[in-house]
Amino acid sequence: MREIGHFIDGQNVAGTSGRTSDVYNPATGEVQARVALATADELQAAVDSALAAQPKWAATNPQRRARVFMRFVDLLNQHMDELATLLSSEHGKTFDDAKGDVIRGLEVCEFVIGIPHLSKSEFTEGAGPGIDMYSLRQPVGVGAGITPFNFPAMIPMWMFAPAIASGNAFILKPSERDPSVPIRLAELMIEAGLPKGVLNVVNGDKSAVDDILVHPDISAVSFVGSTPIARYVYATAAANGKRVQTFGGAKNHMIIMPDADLDQTVNALMGAGYGAAGERCMAVSVAVPVGEETAERLIEKLVPKVESLRIGPYTDDKADMGPLVTKEAKARVTGLIGKGVEEGAKLLVDGRNFKLQGYEDGFFVGGCLFDHVTEDMEIYKTEIFGPVLSVVRAKNYEEALSLPMKHEYGNGVSIYTRDGDAARDFASRINIGMVGINVPIPVPLAYHSFGGWKASSFGDLNQYGTDSIKFWTRTKTVTSRWPSGIKDEAEFAMPTMK
Repeated sequence: MREIGHFIDGQNVAGTSGRTSDVYNPATGEVQARVALATADELQAAVDSALAAQPKWAATNPQRRARVFMRFVDLLNQHMDELATLLSSEHGKTFDDAKGDVIRGLEVCEFVIGIPHLSKSEFTEGAGPGIDMYSLRQPVGVGAGITPFNFPAMIPMWMFAPAIASGNAFILKPSERDPSVPIRLAELMIEAGLPKGVLNVVNGDKSAVDDILVHPDISAVSFVGSTPIARYVYATAAANGKRVQTFGGAKNHMIIMPDADLDQTVNALMGAGYGAAGERCMAVSVAVPVGEETAERLIEKLVPKVESLRIGPYTDDKADMGPLVTKEAKARVTGLIGKGVEEGAKLLVDGRNFKLQGYEDGFFVGGCLFDHVTEDMEIYKTEIFGPVLSVVRAKNYEEALSLPMKHEYGNGVSIYTRDGDAARDFASRINIGMVGINVPIPVPLAYHSFGGWKASSFGDLNQYGTDSIKFWTRTKTVTSRWPSGIKDEAEFAMPTMK
């Protein structure tokens, strides 16, 4: 049985707690590895390593820090298939989807190669008589990231790339469900020239998370996961004096106007709703056709597409989607589907009893499609995180617009239309953080930023883009005057520019 430990001070180390968590192959249901769950002492070892390494790393000039990420990007490309295979084997997503997971993280690493420019600040000559004023952006010190199972390559890189490029040391606590890729990324960072101790990976469960949130030497925390835990992490870390950003759940709507190209729309819905078996925080889980005619045409095209989804293990290069990550995830999703039926939604395609020959013990759920879902139903209010698409019919554009506006979550939303006026009005009025116009999953590119509104995000700054550089640095403002012609006497009035 493969044993997975931690990555501390530039090397792999075995766990010492005696506590472990099983890592499954989701396609077969078999345990393929055991991951160690850290003690407070093991976290402390990672913090000690980070504290020792960070001052010298912060003093390394930004161009040399950028060169580490140049080499790291090259290594990611060289090891792309290896990383995607490892990721798929623990998560269950298809090989191509796993490559996309790595690539979207790689793009943020490419962005932070620009850290010499991104870290520049402001200077004002002659701000007052003989006074110059300038600002510095300096690293926070030691940062930590707590990442979810659904993107074990992308989200860790979204966090540690800008943090490390900005001169911080970093402690990553990835999901214990698929921990191998984060450790492999740390190994590649060392190979790229990162000094030991600047990036540490500590595996663990809630106990490790709680230790991070209260640790006095960790200055900033970034988190991605469910909204209840995001609230908890935000409140606990902030109460312990940390800078904190947390990103929570989602219920992403797609508004389908009567003039939309329905073939394009259906293809977009299939990929956005069922890709990665719906285990994406930006998955489209609610389709909102405007008008009964639009709804009927949409359903007519959707049903055969959902019924013909190809479902298989990641080794099947023709599979559209794979299994869910754990048996517990499967039970939760099928339970919510049953709840939807109880509440009166019409289940047009039922994937609960899907079985794949040779993989009967895998955590598979077939594609599911609900129609006539209403706002009061649990399947509408809750993030299902499975291959389940709900159709909520709207009488007109204003009613369709109101649905995502009123929903608790505000992560992503999209509209499909040929009408530029409608699209512009939608983008202007919607209270959602990321908006797509004829784009199903509007995840911004690396030089913009990722972040939802309402209960999908807590904190003032988003992930990656320039927001991430601001989050992982603190502003220091310097007011400078040199003693030439200064009156040698005390001044008791408040200094002004008068």
